[in-house]
Amino acid sequence: MTPITVVEGRRVALSNLEKVLHPATGFTKGELLHYYATTADVLLPHLRDRPVSFLRYPDGPDGQVFFAKNVPPGTPEWVTTAEVPRSEGPARMVLVQDLPSLMWAANLVAEFHTHQWVISAPGVADRIVLDLDPGPPATVVQCCEVALWLRDRLAADGIEAYPKTSGSKGLHLLAAVRPTPSDRVTEYAKGLAVEAERAMARLVVHRMTRSLRPGKVFVDWSQNAARKTTATPYTLRARATPTVSAPVTWEEVEACRDVGQLTFLATDIAPRVQDYGDVLAPLLDEGRASPLP
Repeated sequence: MTPITVVEGRRVALSNLEKVLHPATGFTKGELLHYYATTADVLLPHLRDRPVSFLRYPDGPDGQVFFAKNVPPGTPEWVTTAEVPRSEGPARMVLVQDLPSLMWAANLVAEFHTHQWVISAPGVADRIVLDLDPGPPATVVQCCEVALWLRDRLAADGIEAYPKTSGSKGLHLLAAVRPTPSDRVTEYAKGLAVEAERAMARLVVHRMTRSLRPGKVFVDWSQNAARKTTATPYTLRARATPTVSAPVTWEEVEACRDVGQLTFLATDIAPRVQDYGDVLAPLLDEGRASPLP
């Protein structure tokens, strides 16, 4: 029988607890569930009111990996869902609003990806994101150099940016903005990427063309489009090791000289939260949101 646990009064089925999901370290599904349960206090505020796309990897990263945007079959009736506009017609998506919903979602074995807008205002962004993706042999070390330039450029416009690792190869920069149509935010983000390429031509590219990217950092501005989602802070990633999209401090970005310095596993996060709290908490403070220039 599938084990049932009660989470804040809700019955949640948890399955295959011994299954190894991240083969390089032997990290199991039970450990994944424990990670999300113990990280919920800092993770849930970044998920709340944002429709979630699940990148599922139920048999680990070497098995089938697929996006699930619609409400999955068998979703409990107490999990919040909402109708979300799409170009092909409205669809229903999940909102992870509380701990029982988080544990149910974690049992699906999925990365959490969210939009830059909340369900009350689809297509009206309250965040800007810049996804810094290194083309080998560039690494996160080069991403840090670009991130520092972008931090200062955003600050010149009165916008305070906060970094997190992607949980893969690069960095994400996030900033809270006053509600602004997503297409306007996308336009602004593209302008920043173009400026960065002009200022750091040896290091930055703003176009996705693969042939342009070796040895450079692609500043992906397109993540701000209303239809797109980005890995949520604190989500585990579908990798051989249980890497996390982890908030980091600017001091850590400035000091980074090696990939390992900005690689964080599930077991690293609780001590970091104890030491730093939620580095991205200012994103949740509406009073700190900035207008786009």
